Amino acid sequence: MRIATWNVNSIRSRIDRVTDWLQRADVDVLAMQETKCKDDQFPTMPFAALGYEVVHTGVSQWNGVAIASRVGIDDVAVGFDGQPMWDEASEARALGATCGGVRVWSLYVPNGRTVDSPHYDYKLEWLAALDRTASGWLADDPELPIALVGDWNIAPIDEDVWDVEVFAHSTHVTERERSAFRAIESRFADVVRPFTPGPGTYTYWDYTQLRFPKRQGMRIDFVLGSPALAARVTHAEIARDERKPGKKGTPAPSDHAPVVVDLD
Repeated sequence: MRIATWNVNSIRSRIDRVTDWLQRADVDVLAMQETKCKDDQFPTMPFAALGYEVVHTGVSQWNGVAIASRVGIDDVAVGFDGQPMWDEASEARALGATCGGVRVWSLYVPNGRTVDSPHYDYKLEWLAALDRTASGWLADDPELPIALVGDWNIAPIDEDVWDVEVFAHSTHVTERERSAFRAIESRFADVVRPFTPGPGTYTYWDYTQLRFPKRQGMRIDFVLGSPALAARVTHAEIARDERKPGKKGTPAPSDHAPVVVDLD
């Protein structure tokens, strides 16, 4: 079983890129973030043509999360218990579903904006709520295979950014954010890093200042697995090539690359 996560940065703009990659990569379950559309605007038919069921939650041109699966979708949950909301008119950040026996959560963690912004405190509150709720899931069923996947908007260690000094006064690298991530990671393991170690293994490259060709990226997209899921991981990778520009006249790529995990 192959699970992937991808911040697609507008599914309507990049539907052809996404479905083309799904076929080439032979993915069973794809969690998507930043779909940037309402539910009735989501392009379901191209996925259906490839044999995927899709669930989506989106309320505006911002945020939005989805799950596409060709191994079934059951027990769909929009948001997790206790999830804080910044603005109900624009927030769609968490979607859960059971796919092929695995509980998959597509997560788009708040950005935080700036360290002195109320949105930064909201981000920390959001992560703390996720930690509490996810801990409860494990307490209820320690053998449940759970995948917390998506764009976490956190670079947990210094080598996860191309130059940590550039971000010295920014979000994504502060100790409070990293501590919140570590709290979750203490129960849900990063199942990708063991297969993709070292600096330069980024998942995101800003569109500005030629960050991608300069290899100036960040590692902020993760698959965190419960013990039962982590024990089944046989391979993981970052599909960096999907960040490369396509042929002339085709839509620009997302600023994120897919992250892929194989389970036995």
